[in-house]
Amino acid sequence: MDLFSTPDDGNEPSHASSPTDRVIFEMQLHGHRPFQDEPDPRPLPEEPAVEAGLTAIFSALFEMLGDTRLEPDLEDLLWSTVNLFHRSGERIQRELDRNEEAQRSGQREQDGSEVKSVELERLIAEGITLLERRNSFEFMRDYASDLFEAQTGSAWRPRTGSKVSHANMTAAMIDSRDFLAARRRAETEVLIPAGTKIAFAGGMDFNDHERIWAKLDQAQAKHLDMVLLHGGSPKGAERIAACWAEARKITQISFKPNWTKHAKAAPFRRNDEMLSVMPAGLIVFPGNGITDNLVDKARRLGIPVWQAGGVA
Repeated sequence: MDLFSTPDDGNEPSHASSPTDRVIFEMQLHGHRPFQDEPDPRPLPEEPAVEAGLTAIFSALFEMLGDTRLEPDLEDLLWSTVNLFHRSGERIQRELDRNEEAQRSGQREQDGSEVKSVELERLIAEGITLLERRNSFEFMRDYASDLFEAQTGSAWRPRTGSKVSHANMTAAMIDSRDFLAARRRAETEVLIPAGTKIAFAGGMDFNDHERIWAKLDQAQAKHLDMVLLHGGSPKGAERIAACWAEARKITQISFKPNWTKHAKAAPFRRNDEMLSVMPAGLIVFPGNGITDNLVDKARRLGIPVWQAGGVA
């Protein structure tokens, strides 16, 4: 008999963990089990608490690393802090997409039985919970991005994908079909903003920000619901226009060339995509042949073109 054996080891049968034991183990390990049959009853964090907590985090990082040898790394750390909430929102969005597919399947499988009905109700409740969680993380990301801009002087942008807020989505959904229809409607309103579309183009070597801001302010004064379309260049005129839109809280849509798909033709295909929106006008500053191509195509479509010095 070894040191850790007992006289009954050979006679005691093995026992599977009971359901009660499993529940207790999960509660001890995680505090609360993930969504199973009932939504998590705990409330979402209150907005004032979120704002206070995030402000404290950013202030602590700034005070800890400011005026030290690590200060050059501070902006990247602050960007990553915002990105934590952005990525969490994206992860929940993927779960929401899977939930939508499950609801569609549940709708098709409805046969009047209580089992199918209860399962569909569970999916609806899960979808509502996912919506609330996603919106909460997007609020955290948006508030943290404001703190990032205040600390660094530049706007926070994700490295890939879009920065979309779904704050107007409602969680007061009962019927599954209503839930799906409301979600699609809200997604469309977010991704296709209402307003007068004004396109903008300019070269990467043109950096007269005063002229660009003055021209864009003039366009906004004429179109109060203006939505800015531009090519998303990382520097030059289009970068300045993007900064103007951020400062003026104007919705902007970036049409970046798809080099992987279209190779050398990417900028010209991008021009076609931008004009397919049929903007109310095109503001042009000095650029290159790609800019000239955009101007020529806009004129052929009857879209008014405003050059930096006046109407062409």
